[in-house]
Amino acid sequence: MSTDQRQESTHANRNEQPNIIVILSDDHGAWAMGCAGNHEIRTPNLDRLADQGMRFSSFFCTSPVCSPARASLMTGRIPSQHGVHDWIRDGNVGDSAIQYLQGQMAYTDVLAGEGYVCGLSGKWHLGDSITPQKGFTHWYAHQSGGSNYYEAPMIRDGELVNEPGYLTDVITDDALSFLDRQDRSKPFYLSVHYTAPHSPWIDNHPQDIVDSYDSCKFETCPQEPKHPWSIKTAPWSDDQRENLKGYFAAVTAMDTNIGRIVDKLDSMDIRKDTLIIYMGDNGFNCGHHGIWGKGNGTFPQNMFDTSVKVPAIFSQPGIIPQGEVCDNLVSGYDFMPTLLAYVGCEQPNTIKLPGSSFHSLLLGESAPMREQVVIYDEYGPVRMIRTTDWKYVHRYPYGPHELYHLAEDPDERHNLIDLPGTQDQTVAMRGELEAWFARYVDPMIDGAREGVTGFGQIGLAGVHGKGKKAYFE
Repeated sequence: MSTDQRQESTHANRNEQPNIIVILSDDHGAWAMGCAGNHEIRTPNLDRLADQGMRFSSFFCTSPVCSPARASLMTGRIPSQHGVHDWIRDGNVGDSAIQYLQGQMAYTDVLAGEGYVCGLSGKWHLGDSITPQKGFTHWYAHQSGGSNYYEAPMIRDGELVNEPGYLTDVITDDALSFLDRQDRSKPFYLSVHYTAPHSPWIDNHPQDIVDSYDSCKFETCPQEPKHPWSIKTAPWSDDQRENLKGYFAAVTAMDTNIGRIVDKLDSMDIRKDTLIIYMGDNGFNCGHHGIWGKGNGTFPQNMFDTSVKVPAIFSQPGIIPQGEVCDNLVSGYDFMPTLLAYVGCEQPNTIKLPGSSFHSLLLGESAPMREQVVIYDEYGPVRMIRTTDWKYVHRYPYGPHELYHLAEDPDERHNLIDLPGTQDQTVAMRGELEAWFARYVDPMIDGAREGVTGFGQIGLAGVHGKGKKAYFE
């Protein structure tokens, strides 16, 4: 059967566009799932989703910190196209609220235009958390991006509130309420955006789940010597074992709530009509490479795979092959074109976007030929190019730079940048890196020229914003 015939058959079997639930976690390392080979952490419901769908083992965020990565998922643009270069520190609520993606098309805008009822339950963290935007008509959002898990600052019906319950439960409660209200004659789209497993980890999660990790050896995240670039705010002075228990407990508590959502779809008899996507916004290190954190767990920022790889599972029984692991290299900038292609929506040509659809993989077919199997990443002045076998990290303007031969050094232990015989590889990869970014970057908001520190963004980027003063030092 040809690709076109397979797609026609797929849409005929659906009879209508599928419902969509995108579950997005915060700081969930790709290594922290049972289905990814972690024998210590308990994620039975994520494992169930993986058994009922396709898990991607090499899915990369566009930037290893939350707000830029989330903006890229929403718009298909890289940070140097959408202008969110760091986590949003200011402009979330109050008189100084900023809609950082104003005027930019998001995939939810397209879905809403196609008749989807769009709801958000949880974290937004792209500015102006009070105002529903991007096609959402249901809007239950976190006021900023992270907080304690009890008495969390949220926005319900346009009002600032503090939720007394455990936040992961509360977000799920709101998502289930949204599902209960849906008119079966219309497709729905629901973003369930957890703040879990983001810090804080100690005294913030159900104690019975925390206690259940008392005997865990945490072999899957050994505490390596502190990285020399580790930032001062990383929790090195705290009890590392308690932090690990809290992190694992946050993941397991979130997993339990994901099970509630899947069970709800089963009880409503719409599981087969619903595409479920589970993803993390960025990777995370719990002592890996001597880092506690993600890309901004160090200064200068890092691009280790543990920071840039994210968990990704796609599941719709009867459409997506079940129990498969896809090793293809894909990126957050591929997400928007993939999702729109999957539901049969045309992607608007509002800007030259770098991503391409991998929805043929979700149908069990081989991927169409791409220019090359290469992943690009950026975090302000730090940029990465990665192939299956090699990774090069360039830091503007002065370095230090890194080169890793992943085929022989998959854990990125040996930086080859200064070794004789590697110069040709470095020059070639730097040339590809600079050519790709030159093709897609908006020079008005080029991250390589912004004052990104990893400590937060406080205003619009670029020449029409605050420029290098848009970042917290």
